[in-house]
Amino acid sequence: KPEVLRNFTFAVSWRTEKSLYRLDVDWPKHPEYFTGTTFCVAVDSLNGLVYIGQRGDNIPKILVFTEDGYFLRAWNYTVDTPHGIFAASTLYEQSIWITDVGSGFFGHTVKKYSSFGDLVQVLGTPGKKGTGLNPLQFDNPAELYVEDTGDIYIVDGDGGLNNRLIKLSQDFMILWLHGENGTGPAKFNIPHSVTLDSAGRVWVADRGNKRIQVFDKDTGEWLGAWNNCFTEEGPSSVRFTPDGKYLIVAQLNLSRLSVVAAPPVGSIGECSVISTIQLADQVLPHLLEVDRKTGAVYVAEIGAKQVQKYVPLNSYVPAFGS
Repeated sequence: KPEVLRNFTFAVSWRTEKSLYRLDVDWPKHPEYFTGTTFCVAVDSLNGLVYIGQRGDNIPKILVFTEDGYFLRAWNYTVDTPHGIFAASTLYEQSIWITDVGSGFFGHTVKKYSSFGDLVQVLGTPGKKGTGLNPLQFDNPAELYVEDTGDIYIVDGDGGLNNRLIKLSQDFMILWLHGENGTGPAKFNIPHSVTLDSAGRVWVADRGNKRIQVFDKDTGEWLGAWNNCFTEEGPSSVRFTPDGKYLIVAQLNLSRLSVVAAPPVGSIGECSVISTIQLADQVLPHLLEVDRKTGAVYVAEIGAKQVQKYVPLNSYVPAFGS
């Protein structure tokens, strides 16, 4: 009998698909701090901090952990209903940006905070949704990405009046935008997540259109789209691995993460899935973040009401023969 069992284990371990990540079951050390529905997660890789936005009544909306999983602090000031979060850390400044989709006093804004929750900047009209550009207004702003230069890329929104990708300068002037609802090139239906690669391309999870669209970051020119990987469900989150080789994509209702090969410079080509991480039913991965230093993937799960951490296998297992 042991013989049979051993063969069985052997057979199961030889899967056709290469596994690139493992779940860090010890992260965080104190999951009891997740008291609401966890919608978004950001990593300040310079300082080894993880910020989590959660929703619920009478709970802290923002939780701060160390990358080792220890709880540091929480804050709740002026955050109504967090949707997306981004840590824009430089050697000179630690700042946290939050997109707020609340219908209360602070909603429909994109806000910049200090690491301790002091409100530094508000974009949009607090508590009022709109389509205006001067002054800039939002309706359910989904996510943003802040470049080291200070330039800001915002996708607005999550099923509201606007279907826009906006690039702002560091002093909040509009540099370019694509703002039409539709299915054609550079048009959107629920643009939900945005990120940049090292080749100067902007990647947008165009969730309602079941595709990822790509733009030139300087001119805003449309470079192409991927729709062949998302026939079952549109992508809800996009982030690159630190080496730029892969794009990690979440599909909310499928409870699936896909590791997709990044295309070479000068070509978008077709989408090619290298590996997938299938989460349990109803886990619902909403937005994710990749640590720029360690490559760890943090996933904010609105069904499971938790954030999970996945660690790249190659970071601590030497390659065969090395």
